[in-house]
Amino acid sequence: MRVIIVDTATEVAQTGGDIFLQQLARKPNSVFGLATGSSPLALYQHLISAHLDQGVSFAGVTTFNLDEYLGLASEHPQSYRFFMQSKLFNHIDIPNSSTHVPDGASKKPTETCRLYEDKIASSGGIDIQLLGIGRNGHIGFNEPSSSLTSRTRVKTLTQATVNDNARFFGEDETQPSLSLTMGIGTIMDSAQIVLIATGESKADAIQATVEGAISASCPASILQMHRNAIVLVDRAAASKLANQEFYTFVEDQRRKLDAQ
Repeated sequence: MRVIIVDTATEVAQTGGDIFLQQLARKPNSVFGLATGSSPLALYQHLISAHLDQGVSFAGVTTFNLDEYLGLASEHPQSYRFFMQSKLFNHIDIPNSSTHVPDGASKKPTETCRLYEDKIASSGGIDIQLLGIGRNGHIGFNEPSSSLTSRTRVKTLTQATVNDNARFFGEDETQPSLSLTMGIGTIMDSAQIVLIATGESKADAIQATVEGAISASCPASILQMHRNAIVLVDRAAASKLANQEFYTFVEDQRRKLDAQ
């Protein structure tokens, strides 16, 4: 696991966005795994700016989103499909047919999850997967106690996650307690993983992910076993890491080697 600590949330977005742009430059038909929530918003804006200001094309990219609320149709303003359209897809040149989000309106969700796995496999697999992290260590909607080898499936949300996401729903809106989510095993099949986190509220989860035991109690801790995982955090999210100085030293040495 590679740990990159930067000073600000803005730097997290820029650094993370540049990692995706580097992947795109290497492979214009890359398969991106994407995430929703507040964490990736600035990163997506960085990608949009690269397209609008620098002419970077996403026309060859295929995307798969981590998750979706079960029971919300794609046009629902709180659905993750709606989020992705408004925050990224509508602002770059990616064909809509190349973007995939689990179907929250499915009447056969188990079958939908199986087919989602098949689509990922037929695309050649995910080249680079973006993750956020919940305060309880969840990735996607893989809550604590999730199998560390799980595949795309229906998952019940914890009350903590429901509470954290309640701010996105109005008083007159029904907030789902079920989701469709890539499994942890699905995520771990990605060639590269980039987990981003900002703010002191994520510090405990980051400490458990990077320095804690590998455990289903903190699903993100499985990233310690990935061959090419990056944890990219600002100073606040890194504040409870015991080995901050060492992680910074390692990155300094990496930059020196790359410059040779």
